[in-house]
Amino acid sequence: MTISVLVIDDDESMCDLAKAGLERQGYSVEARSRSSDGLALLEQRDFDAVITDLNLDGISGLDICKHITENRPDIPVIVITAFGDMRAAISAIRVGAYDFINKPIDMMALAHTVERAVQHQRLRAEVKLLREAMSRAQTGGAGKLVGNSPPMKKVYDLIARISDTDVYALITGESGTGKELVARALHTESPRRDKPFIAINCAAVPANLLESELFGHVKGAFTDAKEPRKGLFEQANGGTVLLDELGELPVEMQPKLLRVLQERTVRPVGGNVEIPFDTRIIAATNRDLETEVEQGQFREDLYYRLNVVQIHVPSLRARGNDILILAQHFIDQIRDRLGKSVEGISSEAAKKLLEYDWPGNVRQLENSMERAVALTRYDQVMVEDLPERIQAYQSDRIEPVRVDAEHMLTLAEVEHRYIEQVLKAANGNKTQAAKVLGLDRRTLYRKLERYEEP
Repeated sequence: MTISVLVIDDDESMCDLAKAGLERQGYSVEARSRSSDGLALLEQRDFDAVITDLNLDGISGLDICKHITENRPDIPVIVITAFGDMRAAISAIRVGAYDFINKPIDMMALAHTVERAVQHQRLRAEVKLLREAMSRAQTGGAGKLVGNSPPMKKVYDLIARISDTDVYALITGESGTGKELVARALHTESPRRDKPFIAINCAAVPANLLESELFGHVKGAFTDAKEPRKGLFEQANGGTVLLDELGELPVEMQPKLLRVLQERTVRPVGGNVEIPFDTRIIAATNRDLETEVEQGQFREDLYYRLNVVQIHVPSLRARGNDILILAQHFIDQIRDRLGKSVEGISSEAAKKLLEYDWPGNVRQLENSMERAVALTRYDQVMVEDLPERIQAYQSDRIEPVRVDAEHMLTLAEVEHRYIEQVLKAANGNKTQAAKVLGLDRRTLYRKLERYEEP
């Protein structure tokens, strides 16, 4: 897009010089030697930048600068000052000028300053739009969740519909998508919001200690049990417990958890008294539990007990422009902590973020933005600030069908390749892949079995 510039200088030779020099750099330039004519033209047309001398007959350059910054703050103003007249330059900056250039004018420096001013202004406009989108994305009660893509709106809708109830919810999705944030949103939007929210990662606690963590123990129940201890269900009484990584729950613990969910009481390890509790229980997993149930790797009755309402958190690659909204959100959070004056993302870097497939989802994006903010030398994240794998990423797309009959693919082969790509995108989760493909799981299994036949 051609940058349009208005030059105002009562020295006509200077107008001609600036016009010719900037046009050689590819700019579209209008020049006026009377300040009133320049302001009148500005009322009639839009410009990307204005260059004005400070020493003008009639309306002063300082007044022109004030007028533009007050009435057209979207247009950056560059002022031309006599060499060494720093007082005038500082006055112009104070009333809103973007930068100043000393006489005699270096045309290359002037062109570079104009380009930088326009890029800065466009970046500010993009940041404003992203922040407005962030504001819209965070309305409607969804805790710290950010995004307004259709898949996330479904998540917000489910949160709103069940947060006031104690119905069991199973939150599914790939690692790093924000399943715990969804669980926290369910808690903070519920009547239990003032009571504890406790999350436990079932994969992080050794199997022999998990029962004690959840249900508690009495004094002397085992070697190190020197004092009685309440389990998480009791500690969170009145609040919410999140069973994260439910798919990693040891097989021997599954019937015990099912009994607790059915009876709403716990028996501490080593104890013989049932203790009632009032705690909402939410579960989360990145595993395909439905398939594991069919394969006998997870108890069917426990799965259906917890899966009353399923909330699927979409992968980042399925969320479109949410990627940029989240990236800006992380930049705003990180820059103050790192002491950097970063405003946003360059258009080239934004394109790279949108093209990347984000196997690590939101967590990976946050880490990438922290790296980028730490490394950038500018007021925006550039392509070279992004991790190398994002810079070098090439989208893996299905090859187009060739027109020559010798190399054309059969319909079955096209279908096979597409199903493989959907499975790859779903990290092998056949239940989610079937949903994307519009198939029931049994049909997908039959197709996969057929592809494996010699």
